[in-house]
Amino acid sequence: MSKELTDADRQLAADMLARARAAMAEIEDWSQEQLDRLSQAIAWYAGNEKTFTRLAEQGVDESGIGDRAGRPAKRFKIQMVLRDVLRTPSTGIVEVDEEKGLVKYAKPAGVIASLIPMTNPAMTPPVTGVSSANARNAVIFSPHPRTAQTTWEMTEVMRAACRAVGAPEELFQAIRKPSIPLTQHLMEICDLTLATGGKPMVKAAYSSGRPAYGVGAGNSSIVIDETADLDIAAMNTRISKTSDFGSGCSADGNIIIQKSIYDDMVKALEAEGGYLCSTEEKTMLEAAMWDEKGNRTFPTIACRPQQTAEVAGFSIPEDRKFLMVENQGQIGPEHKFSKEKLTTLMALYHFETFDDALDTVSQIYATGGRGHSCGIYSHNDENIDRLARLAPVSRMMVRQPQSKANAGAWTNGMPMTSSLGCGIWGGNITNENVTMKHMMNYTWVSRPIAEDRPSEEELFGEFFGQEVA
Repeated sequence: MSKELTDADRQLAADMLARARAAMAEIEDWSQEQLDRLSQAIAWYAGNEKTFTRLAEQGVDESGIGDRAGRPAKRFKIQMVLRDVLRTPSTGIVEVDEEKGLVKYAKPAGVIASLIPMTNPAMTPPVTGVSSANARNAVIFSPHPRTAQTTWEMTEVMRAACRAVGAPEELFQAIRKPSIPLTQHLMEICDLTLATGGKPMVKAAYSSGRPAYGVGAGNSSIVIDETADLDIAAMNTRISKTSDFGSGCSADGNIIIQKSIYDDMVKALEAEGGYLCSTEEKTMLEAAMWDEKGNRTFPTIACRPQQTAEVAGFSIPEDRKFLMVENQGQIGPEHKFSKEKLTTLMALYHFETFDDALDTVSQIYATGGRGHSCGIYSHNDENIDRLARLAPVSRMMVRQPQSKANAGAWTNGMPMTSSLGCGIWGGNITNENVTMKHMMNYTWVSRPIAEDRPSEEELFGEFFGQEVA
């Protein structure tokens, strides 16, 4: 792959940007009804079962990672994004606060450079597109080289949706032959970058000189105390861990179990398809899953546990769905299993008191995953509150399958997204789920109100009037 931006690439980017701006101008005066209809068309064209299944499977085949059978289910994320968009005004007056005399008008952010990860080449474009089009933006997608064809074909589907409702197809464009220099240049000339992917991608986005929303690394850690329903906790853990073979940064990485229920919880996990590795097998796994520089090895990322075990040099029964390694007391940069795994493997820890659990959580996030997410299976509100106060994360799921809940679900109130901001902890500008509101500019109109000026006595409290040296 070329390391220099060619004149041809520079011209390509300029042409795409010009077409994107022209497309935006065509829908500048569209009504909310027209914009909602456009979003509905994009969501249906991209998210109907036949089309999405074909492209989701193609993305797995093209990249060589992920669950071909399970990934098509991600089409429901498109439906959830559409639900949220249809409930959110995106043009004209979108908010009025009469008490404060404020009126807020929504306006487009501009042309968005959207960096597409190889883990979701079929899902990320329409999830972004449904929102961006409603906000009257245009998007240029820069795919991962391993899944460029899938992203290209999904973009073509979205362009067809635009044509169906009389919108310009140039609202969506994709780079056919991506390269690092071209992607970096795209981020430099577009108005906003959405960087959904690994740390190098996010770092490049923040270094582009343009506004950017990036995401942080995950290392989701789940606390299970003695008040939990173990069968439900085990089932949800299996659902979360095995979703797309653990490719998502939200997948359960560390399970921290109260010692009084540890053995029973391990049995419940085994009943859900878990395989508890021996000490020898754990050593073999570590050698196979990380290279000498501590980087994850491609053959063991987002794959069936049987494949991971085979690469490591041992075999497991065909009915096993995920691997487990006991990792008590082994936390830190030198202990690989306390980091993000990105496959069907989790590390197990145990604790005596909840103070011990919080200490384990603190150590894990000091190693990796700060800002992303954690979870808890508990019916003890005090424990839930204590974890929420301590954990350096942007989202915490209570009694939910982590990777199915962080980005929004039918059964929780999290805004649906494919980009999870990790806040200042994770080196991001936001710790929210990145949604349509992040793709808009706002004009605040302020009218005079009655004076709102507390007395100095009220403002300064007990310090008012004291002599200060």
